[in-house]
Amino acid sequence: MPGLEDLYREIILDHYRSPRNRGELPVPPARHAEGHNPLCGDEITIYLSVDDDVVSDVKVAGQGCSISQSSASMMSAAVKGKTVPEVRSLVKKFKGMMSIDTGDDPPSIDVPLGDLEALQGVVKFPVRIKCATLAWNTLLEALDAPIPSDT
Repeated sequence: MPGLEDLYREIILDHYRSPRNRGELPVPPARHAEGHNPLCGDEITIYLSVDDDVVSDVKVAGQGCSISQSSASMMSAAVKGKTVPEVRSLVKKFKGMMSIDTGDDPPSIDVPLGDLEALQGVVKFPVRIKCATLAWNTLLEALDAPIPSDT
């Protein structure tokens, strides 16, 4: 279906050209984590504000290829406002779509992927899967990072 492929390609390019949630959040109070793909040089830093178990804000900084940056933008838009369990389920579902075995049971919370499905074509190019999942792995690290203190 060339029409669907064109739509997906346009979604990815839109997020690359006009990334959502670019910037930084002050640390503390935000949690953050840095991710790097040494094979291609992609770099991502994820900043998270989590209030009452809800991702109230997320910012993304870094540089890299169109796939890594689009995926980071799409991820940031998808997780904002979700609970931490919903975010973890979304990560599992996304990584499952990327054909990565998470070693866990399927997520118990059904979170639709929406525009994230545009990245499904990446699985045709195994070397690019790490580009697409870099922000997601970094997001998990940020979620698991200790809550920073002001001292």
